[in-house]
Amino acid sequence: MSTSYLQIHPKDNVFAALKDLQPGTNILYGNDSFPVLATIPAKHKFAALDFEKGDPVLMYGCLVGRATQVIKRGTQLTTENVVHDSQAYKISGEKKSWQAPDVSQWKNRTFNGYHRTDGSVGVANYWLVIPLVFCENRNVEVMKQTLLKALGYSTSNDFIVDIDSLITQYKNGSSEADLLNANLIKTSEDIKLNRTFPHVDGIKFLNHNGGCGGDRQDSDTLCHLLAGYVTNPNVAGATILSLGCQNAQYKIVEEAIALRDAHFSKPLVIMEQQKSKSERHFIEEAVKRTFLGLIEANKVLRQPAPLSQLVLGLECGGSDGFSGISANPVLGYTSDLLVALGATTILSEFPELNGVEQELLNRCETLESAEKFSALMTAYSKRAVAVGSGFENNPSPGNIKDGLITDAMKSAGAAKKGGTSPVTDVLDYPEKVTKKGLNLLCTPGNDVESTTGLAGAGATLIAFTTGLGTPTGNPIAPVIKISSNNTLSERMKDIIDFNTGTIITGEDTIETKGEALLEYLIKVASGEETTAAVRLGQDDFIPWKRGISL
Repeated sequence: MSTSYLQIHPKDNVFAALKDLQPGTNILYGNDSFPVLATIPAKHKFAALDFEKGDPVLMYGCLVGRATQVIKRGTQLTTENVVHDSQAYKISGEKKSWQAPDVSQWKNRTFNGYHRTDGSVGVANYWLVIPLVFCENRNVEVMKQTLLKALGYSTSNDFIVDIDSLITQYKNGSSEADLLNANLIKTSEDIKLNRTFPHVDGIKFLNHNGGCGGDRQDSDTLCHLLAGYVTNPNVAGATILSLGCQNAQYKIVEEAIALRDAHFSKPLVIMEQQKSKSERHFIEEAVKRTFLGLIEANKVLRQPAPLSQLVLGLECGGSDGFSGISANPVLGYTSDLLVALGATTILSEFPELNGVEQELLNRCETLESAEKFSALMTAYSKRAVAVGSGFENNPSPGNIKDGLITDAMKSAGAAKKGGTSPVTDVLDYPEKVTKKGLNLLCTPGNDVESTTGLAGAGATLIAFTTGLGTPTGNPIAPVIKISSNNTLSERMKDIIDFNTGTIITGEDTIETKGEALLEYLIKVASGEETTAAVRLGQDDFIPWKRGISL
């Protein structure tokens, strides 16, 4: 691969600049060559031939736009001369054959996880405190302030400033100099040593603004999402606080839990404030019963499990012009490796599959899955158009600035996260994943709404590619941040876990990086590596209300 420019697919009539290209730079195009006519910034695309108005723009081998004016070969494609366009799709019955990658070196590999009674295996062991309605958020906050520090957990898992130590030294008569020289920083490892329950990774508090008001569909969806979190393999048990009169009744949550796990046996504390003696008594009782649940959760220890028990969510956010060339294809190859090992992967963000629907339809193993995917995509698109926000409005200002100028261009690169394996199932939000292999999950393009949905569907790990940098995490599923370029990895090293920028500079291949990413995931799953999002306490949780969110 040239380290200056790239034709991603043989059918493409545009090139991607891998670094800033100056006028006069010679470009090879088949048996032909041509010069760059103007400066092309890195990550942006330039014409490989002369375009007339209305001509199709092809990238990743598919339609990603149309020229709105004459575009000279060797000049940059921009929002001024290209408009979004995408391929029409239909259920054709055509099926793609798949050549699985060689996974012999991982066949007998294991990770150390938490085994649940339903046969699933988590990569973490969390206790949840969940309000069923926003009216209970304050009570949840009181529990948070009460439990975290007392039990040895930090509100930010990266470090805490130990003010208690400073107070003690002051009362013991320490000098001003001694106080200034005191070491008050406790790291996550120091904090873990002092935990009351060392085998419980944390207590997570899922505050939200739903549960009442709005329509009943919103509250029912919220209940099913929360049931997905309670039954997620990374969760040991939960405390649920109900006011009593809201739409989101705890009975709905219990029914949703039973749908996901008919023999559910995790510790579950459900309390209703309107039946309590007082708010203070309510919180006191919740704390005591949560403490008893934590005692049970602490009894679960990590044990070896096959890699087939991993459930990986595939996500991207803050994408740039390199995301579809480096980070997303690397994650896609890792997804293929996991699928070949019998594991489960979940591709989300339906607005970012616009233009690649036909390929995914052809990869669906069953007609039922193909029909469901087509129906969900069509419905989402129609709702977006109805509110004046069609898929063509999807690229954010940051996306456009860094080379993604149409939604189809962004989508074609984003879909690379799903690799090449067959689609075994299609899920509507917030359904639970039940089939091994690659699943498609209907979520919005909003990063946090999507990662929230992935964990609710059962993802125990979430791999998150980014070209611009996104400090997103999840309360229960470790989020692995994967940078598409070296500059981002160096500039935002505090939030990036894995770098694929060496593909752009020609030092690595998709395959070698995909294998290295799998090795890193195994370490995270075993508790040997802590991701930046976990370390920084980035517990983002936003339930989707099924509105249009690009």
